[in-house]
Formats: sequence, structure tokens, C-alpha cells
Amino acid sequence: MVQSTWVALVRHADSIAEPKAVLKWLLVTAKRAAWEAVRKHRDDEKRRTELPDDSPEHPMALPAKDPLPDDEVLREERDRILWMSLQQLPGRCQELLRLVSLADRPDYRHISAAIGMPMGSIGSTRGRCLAKLRTILDEQGTSRGPDAGTEQGRRGRGGPLVRPEGHA
Repeated sequence: MVQSTWVALVRHADSIAEPKAVLKWLLVTAKRAAWEAVRKHRDDEKRRTELPDDSPEHPMALPAKDPLPDDEVLREERDRILWMSLQQLPGRCQELLRLVSLADRPDYRHISAAIGMPMGSIGSTRGRCLAKLRTILDEQGTSRGPDAGTEQGRRGRGGPLVRPEGHA
């Protein structure tokens, strides 16, 4: 990654108008390269399937990729409760959280332009909105499940959040 960042600098040296901006350019380029590497690694991990060994202690069948019906029901119920709770937030919070949830790595510049909020306010506002949402979920007794303190509990059980019918 370091080499590719330096190669990119050499290739784009003529496009950097301000010599004092080289350090910032290098940092941004390296950060973007790191994000891209992580994204590619995640994509690769999603495509891989562990194959069973030929030993008698391992089953011969490949693991099923489809979620079990009860996992599907739990995911749909979790998503329904979450979207109903989201509707209880002020409109500005709803709009911000919907936009942030659309991307793996949200672009604050685009969000700022879309909702007219200063870029420097997006992170702190998002934090306050998430705290309000967590309070609503706590009041309903739904935000803390048996695995709420685990990484899986923070990410959610059945994969990405799916919007129920009628929710934009």
C-alpha cells in the first residue's frame, strides 16, 4: 500500500497545484487505498466457502448458504421494530440516519449537500440521533438481546438491514 501510494504521487505530481498540500494528498490517498483494500478483503471473504475435509470426523455436505427460517423471521422482526422506532425520531434524524445507512463508508460531503447540514456537524448529530434511537429501543425493551454486548449483537444478526414494504 505504501509503494502504491508513492507511485500514485509520482504519476499525479503534476496535478498537485500546491506543494504544501503533498502531505495531505499522500494521507488521503493512503487512507483511500486502505479502505479499498479492506473492501476487497470483505468481498473476498463473502465469496469464500470452507470446504469440508475428507476425514470421517467432518461432514461431507457443504454448509447451506441460505439462512434458517427462524433466523429469517428474527431478522425481519428486528428490522420491522427498528424502522418503526426510526419513525419516532425527528425528521432530521430520520433523514440523516437513512442516508448514513445507505453506504458502507458514508461520504459526508454528499450527505451535507443533500440535507443542508455542515459537514462538521454530521458525525456528532448522527451520534445524538443514534443515542435517541437506542433510547427508544431500550424503552421498548428491544435493543438488548442475548448477544447485545457482542460484535454480532452490535452488527445485527441476519446481515444487512432490510427496509420493510412502504419505507423509503
